Amino acid sequence: MNIDEILNKEEFSRADIIYLLSLSNQEEKDKLAAKAYEVKKQYIGNIVYFRGLIEYSNICDKDCLYCGIRKENDKVDRYVVSDEEVLEAAKFAYENKYGSIVIQSGELETENFINKIDNLIKKIKELSNGELGITLSCGEQTEEVYKRWFESGAHRYLLRIESSNKRLYEIIHPIDPLHNFERRLDCLKSLRRVGFQVGTGVMIGLPFQSVGDLADDLLFLKAMDVDMVGMGPYIEHEDTPLYQFKDKLMPKTERLNLALRMIAVLRIMMKDINIASATALQAIDGVGREKGIKLGANIIMPNLTPTKYREGYQLYEDKPCMDEEAADCMNCLEARIHLAGDKIGYGEWGDSKHFDGRK
Repeated sequence: MNIDEILNKEEFSRADIIYLLSLSNQEEKDKLAAKAYEVKKQYIGNIVYFRGLIEYSNICDKDCLYCGIRKENDKVDRYVVSDEEVLEAAKFAYENKYGSIVIQSGELETENFINKIDNLIKKIKELSNGELGITLSCGEQTEEVYKRWFESGAHRYLLRIESSNKRLYEIIHPIDPLHNFERRLDCLKSLRRVGFQVGTGVMIGLPFQSVGDLADDLLFLKAMDVDMVGMGPYIEHEDTPLYQFKDKLMPKTERLNLALRMIAVLRIMMKDINIASATALQAIDGVGREKGIKLGANIIMPNLTPTKYREGYQLYEDKPCMDEEAADCMNCLEARIHLAGDKIGYGEWGDSKHFDGRK
């Protein structure tokens, strides 16, 4: 195969994607990186949007085999951020022109949880005069709940599939009605029907995962016509069942580089979607998120969670920025983004251009 011919194609085949994800020659890697950034500049611009992240609660009904806050992990101190603290974080985001926030939590479908999220959406809209964009990442819900949250003011939703391969999905989740592959897909379709900008994503470097699986993941994202993607390297957590397979994993640096190539290839495949430069990249490499930006990502999520709770929201090991105050995190990321050659879209929602085009 010839990389120049592949990169000039309008559509990538599965074989093309496998070739690009498997690059080992530095000159070819550089060509992929240059093409991805060129596409990003043409369709998105050299601009990065902030999503102030509030890790609302680590209480979860799910038992995903890779996750540090899975229900059966009794070593976790469970917490819920108070309404006052959520609103204080949202106020910080609004006053510092973040444009948007993300409310992320463990997965619950209780009436109390649904009501609390709904009330917070309304209060955040009120304190920001409707100006602060709201993304939710609160797991599987009924279409009625999604509709309620959308009507209250949330407009983007991230629900990661983690693997689009059902066989692999069932390796990394318990096989029971609560962890059902088809329901996950149905929820993504519900979000689209309701009107959300829909995001999903996958983990890269899982045990038992092949490069072919990852190529299929990228083709899945394109076939689903998603508006935004959050994906990053799988990082093991010792208090999870999947940790027993740690010896089968590729080294973390290889997982990082594979994740970066996934970002680059996806940017070329889906030119105008939003792609997050995940915190997990920085967990492996101190400048991992900047590398993601240089390879086509255009979203960064500074952590606004009060520092006293962050220890409790470790989905994986070595999570960065655990004790960094919101203002310090903002200043650090601003410097990092400028060093990467991009600028920050302050005060903008930074909605997916792909979603706008579909409208």
